[in-house]
Amino acid sequence: MTFSTTVSETTSFTITNARHMAAKIATDLKRMQRLYGQPNDTDIADYEAEAIASMKAGYLNHVWYGFKRNDQWIEPTLKYLARDLYSGSVDDDPGRIRPGADIEGAKFSSFLSYSSKWDQLTGTEKDAFKNTLPFYRTGAKEPLINGYLSSDRTYSSGGRSLERATVRSF
Repeated sequence: MTFSTTVSETTSFTITNARHMAAKIATDLKRMQRLYGQPNDTDIADYEAEAIASMKAGYLNHVWYGFKRNDQWIEPTLKYLARDLYSGSVDDDPGRIRPGADIEGAKFSSFLSYSSKWDQLTGTEKDAFKNTLPFYRTGAKEPLINGYLSSDRTYSSGGRSLERATVRSF
């Protein structure tokens, strides 16, 4: 005789889940501010609000926060990749931004890439969503990396995750 058990789990991603993960982004950015002087508090709050809204709506593919020199991301730059959480419940603590990177001549910047769900919206729907955010992003080419990415953290809640990677120098 053979027995089989099936387990089904339904997870609903809520605004609370989005806030939980966005708070970890904000904590990372506060650490970056402490170590490198940027971004400022207003920008951190705006980035956090944008992350909450974008994750809740399912429009976030990935987002970068960090320093660019010669139109390339340099250390210390963070990339967050939005994903469904297929197994496990990894939810790391934020932080561990390496101090002492050379940001001479670099400028703090951010770049957001939208998900395939975003691509299904009309232009009017995209504009309506962007107008709810603290700032309006316009089209731009995604910068290259001067170095390499090192995956170091996963933030998760409500069946979704943000995989964090940090730009490292060669």
